[in-house]
Amino acid sequence: MSNITKEAVMDLREKTGAGLIDCKRALAETNGDLDEAISILRKKGVASAAKKAGREAGEGIISNAVSADRKKGILVEVNCETDFVAKNEDFIKFSKEVAETLLSEPNTDLENKRTEQVGKIGENIKITRSETVEIESNGIVESYVHTGAKVAVMISIISSDQEDLSSNESLITLAKDLCMHIAATSPVCISRDDIAEELVSKEKDIAMAQAEGKPPQAIEKIVAGKLEKYFAASCLVEQPFVKDPDSSVKELLAKTSAEVGSDLSVGTFLRFQVGENN
Repeated sequence: MSNITKEAVMDLREKTGAGLIDCKRALAETNGDLDEAISILRKKGVASAAKKAGREAGEGIISNAVSADRKKGILVEVNCETDFVAKNEDFIKFSKEVAETLLSEPNTDLENKRTEQVGKIGENIKITRSETVEIESNGIVESYVHTGAKVAVMISIISSDQEDLSSNESLITLAKDLCMHIAATSPVCISRDDIAEELVSKEKDIAMAQAEGKPPQAIEKIVAGKLEKYFAASCLVEQPFVKDPDSSVKELLAKTSAEVGSDLSVGTFLRFQVGENN
């Protein structure tokens, strides 16, 4: 071990994130062969990860990535065991790298990197889910990660115009504002046409039960009023815009459409919250 230089140890530590003693032992075992030492530490990391695999990983963060041309984006949930680790810079960096890798190479096997991170951080880590938003038409994909990275949103805004609006500031601002709006309001869908019929029927049954005993004409109005409130709360375009409650999201879309000279609409949106699928 005396032949192992400090520089070699530090180099191995930088490449693997392992402790000084483990790095020294691995280099001594391989007679200073850096690649072999990395291999040994990775194998130990896999063993360490296997021991931790059964431990609960209920904390974590949502990470995001958007392509340079704003045509594709991804949200990824990466979980760990404690909120302390969820705030760790290495964990945050790893989660971002996962999102960026899956955005460009969706079929990449990240198991080795995951197990290395488990060995480095000392907690079970899971890449729990990921979902992509992509558009082939004109428009943009935008994303927002709320403070603390427990909630994140991704949206696509579609333009009817043939002109490339990917750098249009009004459109970008609209997309970012709607991402923050969705993070705060958790809409069920874009418009009432997208709500499943069984959900509408369920809300109608609840409204009918609440109006029981009223005159028939009154019941009809009560049910219609409650359904309108349900749509206004659940459908993105019918919700009051959080930054200007006097205007609906639909009105905001119309206003921005006039500014950019093109009809704009919401293509789709994703809203991820840590742990909601557990």
